[in-house]
Amino acid sequence: MRPLHHHIIECSLTSLMPTQCTIGYIEVASKREEWRNLSKKARTTLLGQHWFPSILGPKNKTYIIDHHHLGLALHEEGIDRVKLTILKDLSWLGEDTFWRVMEFHQWVHPFNELGQRVPFNKIPTHIAKLMDDPYRSLAGLARKSGAFAKDITPYSEFLWADYFRSQIDKKKLLKSWEGAVELANEVAKKQEASYLPGWAGKSISI
Repeated sequence: MRPLHHHIIECSLTSLMPTQCTIGYIEVASKREEWRNLSKKARTTLLGQHWFPSILGPKNKTYIIDHHHLGLALHEEGIDRVKLTILKDLSWLGEDTFWRVMEFHQWVHPFNELGQRVPFNKIPTHIAKLMDDPYRSLAGLARKSGAFAKDITPYSEFLWADYFRSQIDKKKLLKSWEGAVELANEVAKKQEASYLPGWAGKSISI
């Protein structure tokens, strides 16, 4: 029997099921570069300390609910064995109920690279099939530059990605990442962005 509920187990990275459709590939590339600069000992330490939080779903499939960027970076670097922790066993649920529970707990983000919601069965079933959303990359770069604060709200950077999608033309984004980050810092301070997690603008006194 598989260990459950916070026990650490090792498995194949390629067997893990994503719970989101997209990543920001710039962040993946950054993690790949960081990995290449690590010593053999440091790589072993990283793999030992970065547990993929997971949910056991129908047919005993394991769904990761975080570290998708790291997962893809490791996959592209030829790493397959990773450690994970099973947070919840939902393997006895039917598919429909399983996804309702996943969404209730904010353990799934069924939105594509255009920010459009998709059916749960359209979520990639392999880490390598995650799609690149440039605005997710922008959100990560903008946060690191101080446009907004890091926040524990699930999928907070995806929320910022959707906001930037409505504010910054994609042609401008792809033309100059540096210019796009500067613009992101400007629009991130707007009052209309105050609903977003980590907003660092100034509130208007009433």
